[in-house]
Amino acid sequence: MILVVTVGMPGSGKDELVEVAHSVGLATLKMGDLVRDETRRRGLALNNANVGRIASEERDKHGPGVWAQRALPKLTETRMLVDGCRSDAEVTVFRHHFGDLFVLGIYSSPETRYDRLERRGRKDDGADLQEFYDRDRREMKWGIGNAFVLADGMLVNEGSLDEFRRAARATLEHILHRERDG
Repeated sequence: MILVVTVGMPGSGKDELVEVAHSVGLATLKMGDLVRDETRRRGLALNNANVGRIASEERDKHGPGVWAQRALPKLTETRMLVDGCRSDAEVTVFRHHFGDLFVLGIYSSPETRYDRLERRGRKDDGADLQEFYDRDRREMKWGIGNAFVLADGMLVNEGSLDEFRRAARATLEHILHRERDG
């Protein structure tokens, strides 16, 4: 199995990377969808506060790798990208079950990310700059910085969308080629 796991802060470009992954033949799973599904299952509105609370409560109750554990049964294709790893514990879960994988970090500055999130307007993104920073702090508490340290490669997403798509495609093709020949 070829498994690519992404780590990146909200607004860094992970959704765009998912689109590029589809175009190079990777199946995808968004870990955030697991959290949003659980939030809906509990009958809660999809907003930053509820999604964040559910993500944290489940980590507190079941351990920091809970969302990766819940992703495992959904990883059924031979070439997959898992979007949105949030901690080194989640990376460890994937490494334990799949051995070799490629952790890909996506970096964008806070200013760039905030601008993107404002334009995106997803309900769970938060309403203002304070919520943006609160969300960043929450993700840092979960251990996203530790996951970044484990990255096997990094994409910097500070330019145009076309530049990022080209860089993402080249990176994913390189990973796929490396894994196929490795």
